[in-house]
Amino acid sequence: MLEPLNQAMDHIEAHLDEPVEVAELARIALTSEYHLRRMFSALAGVPLSEYIRRRRLTVAGAEVLAGERTLLDIAVRHGYGSGEAFARAFRAMHGVGPGEARRTGAVLKAQPRMSFRLVVEGSSTMQYRIVERDRFQVVGRVARVPLVYEGVNPGIAEMIQGIGPETMARIAALSDPEQGLEPTGIISATVTHDPERAEGTDLDYYHAVVTEAAAETLPEDLDALDVPAGTWAVFANTGEFPQALQQLWADVFTQWFPSNPYRYRPGPELLKVGAAPDGKGAVAELWIPVEQAG
Repeated sequence: MLEPLNQAMDHIEAHLDEPVEVAELARIALTSEYHLRRMFSALAGVPLSEYIRRRRLTVAGAEVLAGERTLLDIAVRHGYGSGEAFARAFRAMHGVGPGEARRTGAVLKAQPRMSFRLVVEGSSTMQYRIVERDRFQVVGRVARVPLVYEGVNPGIAEMIQGIGPETMARIAALSDPEQGLEPTGIISATVTHDPERAEGTDLDYYHAVVTEAAAETLPEDLDALDVPAGTWAVFANTGEFPQALQQLWADVFTQWFPSNPYRYRPGPELLKVGAAPDGKGAVAELWIPVEQAG
């Protein structure tokens, strides 16, 4: 899996002075565009489009300092339609405009070229199971909040605090543990809108339950998300919340997917969190939508 991904990185380097099509990168990496964006973001810690932008501006910075081309030529060469657009992007990355950088020989920032390799540590194992699920509903309250990778998400915290006790009780009552429908009780469901999952981009957060009740029987004042039948990889861990959960999510995409015959499919990610048996930290169960690769 990593060799095709590195071949895609080689393709980026060979085409920094022309448009880079994500569809072509996905073809080289032997995966879908959606999964390539998600996998790259998880592995590299930066969205694919942002990495390409930084690499172009790194090369452009070297050309600005070299002084062999005009600034407009450099702008056009790297895909900018005007000198002004190039200057804004250049300043955003390097902290100085291209003209000033050329005049003063300023110190510029650089995005190193990335490649990926497998590091086998063997220090931990991941607990997971594969679950086939029929169509179901996620029902509760929803809010659009920014994606936060580390620490508490203020938007989510504010949203949950705004749900009154009576409404929370009505939502919880829609979960029927006797039917064996997992995950039971109050859960979180997130639907991301940016395929690269850049921090700060919007996602829909549901504080809800899962149910197989028909849509027409659900309370009209609650928000409902219809989830088609599909396959889910279910992961569990215990630790400090939310740090342990955020690390679990990263491990799923950087360790589990590259070494298992599954790929991510679009869909909501479900999370059930409860207190750890010893009262220290929390037990998290993370449901990731997947499909067979190949």
